[in-house]
Amino acid sequence: MRAANVSGLLLAAALSATGCGGGDSSSKPALLHVSSTAFINNSRLAKQYTCDGAGEEPEVQVGVQPVGTKELVLVVSDPDAPGGTFTHLTRYAIRPSGSGKTDAGTEGKNSAGGTGWTPPCPPKGSGTHHYVWTVYALRDPSTLKAGASPAEVTAAVKDPLARGSITALYARSG
Repeated sequence: MRAANVSGLLLAAALSATGCGGGDSSSKPALLHVSSTAFINNSRLAKQYTCDGAGEEPEVQVGVQPVGTKELVLVVSDPDAPGGTFTHLTRYAIRPSGSGKTDAGTEGKNSAGGTGWTPPCPPKGSGTHHYVWTVYALRDPSTLKAGASPAEVTAAVKDPLARGSITALYARSG
């Protein structure tokens, strides 16, 4: 009886080690550390970065990128927008580097129809919105052209090597 219990435990350990029955965790992207000098995660975004201020683009950087990263992609979105997710910025063809800066690359379209940064400007009285900066590390270059649509950028990042995000909050009074 004792041998059967040991055999059962060894079989369970072997199945667990190979991932049988528990899903393949290797298909999940690695986690990137994303930070900003303008805000900390889940804190209020300063007025200077919104339509109520100068509308400056906050600086965001990414920590160590995995070996094999060929390109970084940055997408800034507001999932709380009344008409559905609003994309404030898409930037791609960002060279992976030790500095982790995400301010240089090719800019795509935002949901306002322009390219580059469009500052947060939620409708007055709509409550607090979450602005999510997500950085993707790609194993292959995206080959996106300048001015790509948010949908094209989303399609290009569906199987990233790694990803991470940071969120800022903003609500307009009135």
